[in-house]
Amino acid sequence: MPRMSRKSSYSYHGASEGESEDGQRLRFQVELEFVQCLANPNYLLFLAQRGYFKDQAFINYLKYLQYWKEPEYAKFLKYPMCLYFLDLLQYENFRKEIVNGQCCKFIDDQTVLHWQHYSRKRMKLLETGANQQGSQTPVSQSTAATGNPTPTTLPSSLINGHGQIQKV
Repeated sequence: MPRMSRKSSYSYHGASEGESEDGQRLRFQVELEFVQCLANPNYLLFLAQRGYFKDQAFINYLKYLQYWKEPEYAKFLKYPMCLYFLDLLQYENFRKEIVNGQCCKFIDDQTVLHWQHYSRKRMKLLETGANQQGSQTPVSQSTAATGNPTPTTLPSSLINGHGQIQKV
């Protein structure tokens, strides 16, 4: 999480001078959670049906949240698709259309299709990487027994920051 001390040259975006470090931390967490909720088209429908997208104060809040696109904040996002929807919410036409349940369903279906395609593509990359690594490693006893090469390492692009293979 970004440092939030008033003494440092860097402070939490939007933090006021009188806001305590705990207050800044809580604000960061709340805004992070809210921004990530925007990745869910059904949540957007919920907000639209309750009139939030007609409230100028809420629209201004959505503009304020654009700072999450900056790399120093975006790195905390688990669902980066939320930034795409945050951008779309800047347009009045999108805010008017998302109140339609069919529009929301279409967006939700397209999101699922995107992730399915991404998952298949990612799985092929994993298999290709494993096969390439397998051909570069010496034959082991498990290879002879199963007939499948077992690579000792995977390409670094397939390993997350915790040393585990990324899930697809």
